[in-house]
Amino acid sequence: MATAAKKAASTSAMDTAKPKAAAKPKAATKAAPKAAPKTAAKVAAGITCDADLHKMPEADYMNEAQLAYFKAKLVTMRDEILDNARETGEHLKENEVFADPNDRATVEEENMLEQRVRDRERKLLKKINASLARIEDGTYGYCLETGDPIGIPRLLARPTAELSIEAQEKHERLEKLYAD
Repeated sequence: MATAAKKAASTSAMDTAKPKAAAKPKAATKAAPKAAPKTAAKVAAGITCDADLHKMPEADYMNEAQLAYFKAKLVTMRDEILDNARETGEHLKENEVFADPNDRATVEEENMLEQRVRDRERKLLKKINASLARIEDGTYGYCLETGDPIGIPRLLARPTAELSIEAQEKHERLEKLYAD
């Protein structure tokens, strides 16, 4: 009994020693990627939430801090979509065999729904990448048709917006007119 306790104590001591040694390389590898967000945080100049953007004067529209905030928001959205797609791919690769046809039909229906969601996310991913490109070329936040500012409230609600509210409404009216 005493030898079992000694083995357990030595094993737990070894287990605690191993993660510390393994933690050093992880910390070294994580330090480099965190350097870039710190510079983005410095550029963001205290923008930590949507309310901070609302408080900024209109003269500061699409300054470096706002662009950095929206870029971080779009990158986060893109990463979440890519993670979901990866998980869906792994889930669909699982070959489950069901003896009951009802169970098989349920799983197939769930897979179809999941694929529809991923298809929508794929389309959103294109819009996110286009928005990130517009941030880089300096046209983000301005209507593609009129050149007018889209507005912070609209961009917060829909960061991939390309048209101002007025231009979008006009576009939808024309679409509805020709659809009927």
